[in-house]
Amino acid sequence: MHQALLVPEVLLEIFACVNTIPFTETTSTQQSLAALARTCKIFHEPAMDLLWTEIHGLEPLLGCVTRLHPLIYRRGKRRVERRAKGIEPLSAHEARQFMRHSSRIRTLEIQCQHPHLLSVIPAEACIFPRLKSLSLSTTYLNFFLSRMLHRCQLLGVDESLQSFVTRYIALEHLRIYTPLSDGDGSTPAADELSLLSDSIRWCTRLVTLSCPMLDLAAWKHLSHLPTLRKLEIDQGYNDHPSLPKQDIVNLSFLNITRLSFQELYDAGDIITVMQHSQFPSLKEFEFEANRLSSEEAEQLFHALSHCKACRTLEEITICSLERKFAGSQYDESLTPIPHFLCFTRLRTLKLMFYGFCIYLDKDMLLQAMSTWPHIRTLEIEESDLSSEVSLRGLLTAIGLCPQLDTLQVPIKIATIDIDPDAEPIQHTSLESLDLDLSESLTDAETIANIISAWLPYVSGVHNLNGCWSQVNRHLRSLRTATASCVTGAS
Repeated sequence: MHQALLVPEVLLEIFACVNTIPFTETTSTQQSLAALARTCKIFHEPAMDLLWTEIHGLEPLLGCVTRLHPLIYRRGKRRVERRAKGIEPLSAHEARQFMRHSSRIRTLEIQCQHPHLLSVIPAEACIFPRLKSLSLSTTYLNFFLSRMLHRCQLLGVDESLQSFVTRYIALEHLRIYTPLSDGDGSTPAADELSLLSDSIRWCTRLVTLSCPMLDLAAWKHLSHLPTLRKLEIDQGYNDHPSLPKQDIVNLSFLNITRLSFQELYDAGDIITVMQHSQFPSLKEFEFEANRLSSEEAEQLFHALSHCKACRTLEEITICSLERKFAGSQYDESLTPIPHFLCFTRLRTLKLMFYGFCIYLDKDMLLQAMSTWPHIRTLEIEESDLSSEVSLRGLLTAIGLCPQLDTLQVPIKIATIDIDPDAEPIQHTSLESLDLDLSESLTDAETIANIISAWLPYVSGVHNLNGCWSQVNRHLRSLRTATASCVTGAS
């Protein structure tokens, strides 16, 4: 053996490369690491550490138990899940076999349900002492007491959650997901909201948090957490106690860079929080509501524009899947663009409103593009079209954003207001173009010639209604002819 392989640092570097090399279907990374572990005593420990670093499910550990090995790996497939209820729990000797490699594990993901197999192991036994990342249901919480745990994903909320978060003082990344309803269809909103919020207030080193809706006390706690960088409320409840608006004061989330709200059934509380919060470091904002009224939408736009993120915000995504109809408001248009002109570093803006009408004209689009010189993605998707943007206005606005590569906006081209023989100003970054039309096209060939000349890297105009099919046929012909000319010249 070469003397260099006796140096631990060199050996670890080599094995780390082996752990990242893509292998064929017949030779997996695990098989290669296992072969290295069997090669010699020097190779054994570092290879086994890498082999057991990341484990999905308890089956590999249960496979170390002599009695369970044939059941788990019969015919090359793990089958313990279906027959777990009929298996006797581990004995004390088998528990030691189970824990043979548990100290090597850094990342563990458990989705199966057979905790009775581990009943012989005492609670708080710390069977995974070096664990750093964990994903599991709360059923197993008592077994995972590693002080090194930094990352955890929990599938559910119960009484053990608070004791769990108080023990893990080093916990930095926490994701909690709970079902929207119990098996009988009832919603566990009040109890879970209180239990979850109380538990979150014990977390003092969080860097990222993803969880369902929280109460006011938890919001106040998070607003004073200097370590927090990313906050995701990824689930709203159908019915939960509203936040007391009179008790909400200015909340300063000084260091949050990403703020995300998804699956919201009632956006009122989130909008209230936004109206009373500052996010001076915010770079990404995402908002998805199942239902939204025009009044709530305008309140959200206004709150976002006043959250002190004008110099930092780069990405905005707002989606409403359904509209709350409220009398005469049905005929009103949304005007989000003027609210967002303050975000001069904007790179991505995606607005998806179903059941709404977003007003856009050429002056508004021109002002937006001149304000967002770094914009790369602009997508405005709506159910009802209300656009006063002509083809000339569109191309003029695009020319102000040299980095723009994806564009989806409504457009009105009843008449072609560009001379097809005029010298084009080419935009060489735009590749994806989706234009919504409220009327049929009259001169597809002329429009195709203009798009080909001004936007040379756009291969076709996308639209679900298929109204651009004739234009796209002419575009394909022009691209084919251009390619033939280039080939012939070369």
